Amino acid sequence: MKTKSWISPWLFVAPALVWLGVFSFWPSINTIILAFTNAKPLGGDVEFVGLSNFSYMFRDPQLMNALLNSLVFMLVCLPLLTILPLLIAMLLEKKMKGIAFFRTAFYTPVIASAVVVALIWTWLLDEQGMVNNLAQALGIITEPIPFLTDRWLVIFSAISLTVWKGLGYYMIIYLAALANVSKDLHEAAAMDGAGPIRRFWSVTVPGVRNTMALIAVLVCVSALRVFSELYILTGGSGGPGGESMSIVMLIQQYARGFAGDLGYASALSLLLFAVTLVPLLILGKINKKVNE
Repeated sequence: MKTKSWISPWLFVAPALVWLGVFSFWPSINTIILAFTNAKPLGGDVEFVGLSNFSYMFRDPQLMNALLNSLVFMLVCLPLLTILPLLIAMLLEKKMKGIAFFRTAFYTPVIASAVVVALIWTWLLDEQGMVNNLAQALGIITEPIPFLTDRWLVIFSAISLTVWKGLGYYMIIYLAALANVSKDLHEAAAMDGAGPIRRFWSVTVPGVRNTMALIAVLVCVSALRVFSELYILTGGSGGPGGESMSIVMLIQQYARGFAGDLGYASALSLLLFAVTLVPLLILGKINKKVNE
């Protein structure tokens, strides 16, 4: 009976463990192994090349551009998607007639397909698209703005798309956190003469600090792993000369095709993992000090 009682819980979690092992743990381990080889998509003779893939990174001009693009993407998205959803959530937490409509309106982009949304933005931002045509018709500009062909305009167009699509998601998380902030604290602060801004910094922010840290982590990870937005806005080319590529786009470029370099792409994946860890450790340390 004791043996059966010990085995029973593992039988329930066994399917999930098998799934994680096959589709998560093994691919991760295999990526580490491939990073030290010259593996190709179609197999063949796989040779151990040591640190050659990692040493080539310092000579890869595309990697420096991709790293810079991904870091800029993260640094711009981080404050916008950490603060703006909180401000919107504070407005939408109020109980008033018709507020459900605005909550739904802000959340609708979240459930829309990222590919479909990116295609719509491509149509809007094209040199012959609605934004340029409308601006020219109003006399705001005389020539089309190259939203999709200029390196930094593509990056910031993708950032705008990411922020617009992510606002509703993080807003919902903040709404749940704001519901746990005691209203008595706001009333007490108001009685002491604190204005709205003072109550925001002294009551609201401390009450949702842990949620802000969580959202900051989620934003950093998703921003460094950006792919769909930039890929579709640039038509898969990564912009002029590939200068608008993210790290994930660069990994995909090296790994795709029959002659792809899986070894170097795997090494880049490990680099992306290491780069992603840095802001997470920094945010974790900052949050720990603030809580102390």
